[in-house]
Amino acid sequence: MAAGAALRLPEGAGHLSRPSGAACPSGAELSFGGAAALEPEPEPEPGPGPGGRRAAGGGESAGSPPSSPPAAAMASEPPAWSPASAQAASLLEEAADLLVLHRDFAAAVERCEAGCDSLGPGPGAESSAEVKCSLCVVGIQALAEMNRWREVLSWVLQYYHVPEHLPPKVLELCILLYSKVREPQVMLEVGSSWLRDQANKNLLEYGSLLELYLLHVLLPLGQFEGAEELVRGCDVLDSEQQLAFLGTIRESRCQQTQGEEMHSTDEEQQDAATESVLGALSQKLLAMLTLLRRALRSMSSHFYLLPYKKMLLATFLLYLVVVRLDPASPTSLPFIYKLVQLFRQAWAAVFSPIHRPPIQD
Repeated sequence: MAAGAALRLPEGAGHLSRPSGAACPSGAELSFGGAAALEPEPEPEPGPGPGGRRAAGGGESAGSPPSSPPAAAMASEPPAWSPASAQAASLLEEAADLLVLHRDFAAAVERCEAGCDSLGPGPGAESSAEVKCSLCVVGIQALAEMNRWREVLSWVLQYYHVPEHLPPKVLELCILLYSKVREPQVMLEVGSSWLRDQANKNLLEYGSLLELYLLHVLLPLGQFEGAEELVRGCDVLDSEQQLAFLGTIRESRCQQTQGEEMHSTDEEQQDAATESVLGALSQKLLAMLTLLRRALRSMSSHFYLLPYKKMLLATFLLYLVVVRLDPASPTSLPFIYKLVQLFRQAWAAVFSPIHRPPIQD
């Protein structure tokens, strides 16, 4: 993966551009600033010229030993790597291969942890610090791929102990990661501690990290007073940069105020719509209750009009005809006739008490 490749973040976290110099190897080469980037290149020996003589020196024979390099060239050569740095660089290559080629993220994290443990605590030499930073970058991406992004900050701090010692590349990656997963509050104290450290103010990346911290941590959290205090108290920024940052803070505050006003307006409209719906429902419910009351009143009035005495007499006659007497015998015919007349009168009294005249015997 070439330099500046995208870091895949878990569950909709988006893509995160990796800081420059923290790329995975292409083939067997390593561009993290690890072994391939830190090994001194051997000086090419000048080839022999025509006639067995060197092109640069006319008086030296082909078999004569080369002259010793100048003292300035020897002083410019990088120092030899320590065994711990060489071992960490080898583990960095393995971790990058596991991350990119084999996609074995757990094994990549294990290699990164082994490499950081081999370098020991503290900043160390420049080459060791660069290898350690690259190991942390690979480890952060592997943890994010395994959806363990919540462990990233604690995992990094176990090798740097305090936020002030974090490399700029690692801090930048952490800020972008937690901003993408919408948890910028995780980096609030860490970024503030790093930016207030006097040693970090001399770094070239300080201005870009300050802007990143403002845009992705303080402003999304609504920390406008803290952002203005941080910008005004920063002696690294000149007046133009401070005015630019303060203008960005004011613009963000205005946008948030407008958003809050729009949100409150939407809430008021939603409340009004809810009240109108509830009012319509209450009116419908009231109408239904009125109809039910009228129906119950009508039914009660009908029940009051029932001829209870005639209903009891009809029930008694029905009992005599069905139980005591034989319906087919002539003696039961008067009782049956009287029973039919009683049922007709009850029907007329219940279902048409006003408009239908009563039935006469």
